Amino acid sequence: MRNRIYVNLENILASLDRNIFGGFAEHMARCVYEGIYDPTSPLADENGLRPDVLDAIRRLRMPLIRYPGGNFVSGYNWRDGVGPRDQRPARLDLAWHNVEPNTFGTNEFIQFCRLVDTEPFLVVNCGDGDMREARDWVEYCNGTADTALTRLRRQHNFAQPHNVRYWGIGNEVDGPWQIGYKTPQEYARAFTEFGKLMKWVDPSIKLVASGISHWEGAVLERIRLLIEQASDLLDYIDIHWYFGNRANDFAAFMTVSEIIEERLSGIEGMIRGVKLDRGIQRDISIAVGEWNVIYRTDETQGIEEIYNLEDALVIAMHFNAFIRHARSVRMANIAQIVNMIAPIRTHPNGLVLQTIFHPFDLYSAHCGSAALDVFWTGDTFSGGDYTGVRVLDVAGTLNEATRELALFVVNRSQHDTAETEIQLAAGALTGSVELYTVNGADIKTENTFSATDEVGVRHTTLPASGRTLSLGFEPHSVTVLVSKVQ
Repeated sequence: MRNRIYVNLENILASLDRNIFGGFAEHMARCVYEGIYDPTSPLADENGLRPDVLDAIRRLRMPLIRYPGGNFVSGYNWRDGVGPRDQRPARLDLAWHNVEPNTFGTNEFIQFCRLVDTEPFLVVNCGDGDMREARDWVEYCNGTADTALTRLRRQHNFAQPHNVRYWGIGNEVDGPWQIGYKTPQEYARAFTEFGKLMKWVDPSIKLVASGISHWEGAVLERIRLLIEQASDLLDYIDIHWYFGNRANDFAAFMTVSEIIEERLSGIEGMIRGVKLDRGIQRDISIAVGEWNVIYRTDETQGIEEIYNLEDALVIAMHFNAFIRHARSVRMANIAQIVNMIAPIRTHPNGLVLQTIFHPFDLYSAHCGSAALDVFWTGDTFSGGDYTGVRVLDVAGTLNEATRELALFVVNRSQHDTAETEIQLAAGALTGSVELYTVNGADIKTENTFSATDEVGVRHTTLPASGRTLSLGFEPHSVTVLVSKVQ
C-alpha cells in the first residue's frame, strides 16, 4: 500500500475561519437578474426571489456574500439602486456593456442575505467613484445618528441599520481592464484615504484591499505599499484567480494545486516580510475574493460554464489549500453563486446543481473548527510544468467541541483506485466512519438541465476502531471522511 495519510490530532495549524466558504454575486449576465432576482419566473415569490434558489444557496452555508462586483462596481453608484424602483435610473454598464436597470440594489441584496442567513460584504467603487460616495454608503447602511443619509434609509423603509461588517475598497484595480486602473502608488494612497473616512463613519467595519488579480504585474510592490501606508486600516488583502483546461490536458489541470500553493505561500511571505521590516504587529489576512474554473465561455455567452467532474476536483483542491493555509486565508468567495460561473444554474421552471456544488456542500457541512497539519505520502504524477506531484491531495480538520475528525481527499488519478492507509499518531477512530464521495462515470461527466444527477454524492458507512483504517479512494473522486476520535 503506497499511499499513507498520517494524522496527529494535536498538530493544529490554526482555527478555521468559515469565511472561506463565502460567495460572490455580481451584476453580470444572469447572476442577479434571472438568478437571484427573477420576478418573471412562475416560481418567484412576491419579492421576485425564487424559493428553490434560496434553498440551494442555504445548503452551501455561505457565511458572507460579496456584492455588487467585480468589474461592475468600478462604474457603479450605489444611490442608483435605492429608493422606489420606478424612480431608479437605467445606466449603461461599461464593464459588461449592458444596460443596468437598478431594480435590484443595496436593500434588496441585504434582504436576500438575511433570507439565506449570510453576511453582506459590500465593495465600494474605487474606479470612477470617489471617497464621498464610499463613506456615504457606509453611513446609509450602518449609520445611527439622525442625519440625511439615515433618514433616507428610513424613507426606504429600513428603520434599523444594516450593520454591514465587511467592506472592500475597489475591485481588481491592478488590472488594465478595470475602470479606474491604479498603479501601486495610486491605489495605496486611495485605499488609505477611502478607508480612513469609512472607518471614521463606522470604526467597527472590516476593510478589504484590492490586492492582486493581474499576476504578471507588480505583485510585491502592491503588497508592500499597501501594508506600509495603511497597516492600521487593513484587515484583508484580496487576491483573485481563475483556472481552466483549454488544452484538454487532465494531468496538467490537476496540478492547479501547485499554482495555488505557490501563490498563497508567496503572498503569505510578502505580508510577513513587510510586517517584520516595519515592526507591524496587527493581523493582516488573505481573502481570495474571486476564484473558480472558467475557460469555456466568455461574456458574449453570459459566462455560464457547464461544469464537469474534473472541475469539481479543482474546486475541492481549492478548499484543501485554504484549509492548509488556514493561518492566513481567512476569507474566500467563489465566483459566482448563480448562473454565471456558478454552482447553481436556473431556468424559468427549475434549476440544476452543477458538479462543483457538491464538493462545496460537503466541505462546508463537515469542516471542523481547527485546521490540522496532515502529512501524506504516496504515488506521484507529472502534469504541465510540474513533476512529482502527489496523486492524492489531502487536508484535514478537527471539530474540537465534538472531537470529530474530517479528512478531505482528492484522488487525481484518471483510472486508478488509490489504496491508502490512514493512521492516527495517537487516539483512535470510534463508532463509525462516514464516507461521502463525489464522483461520476468519467472526468467529463456533467449535470445539465436534461441530466441533473450524473455527478452527485454517495454516502457509505464503515465500522471504525483503532488508529488505522485502510481505504481505496476511487479514481477521479472527492471523498470526505468523517469520524469521531478519542
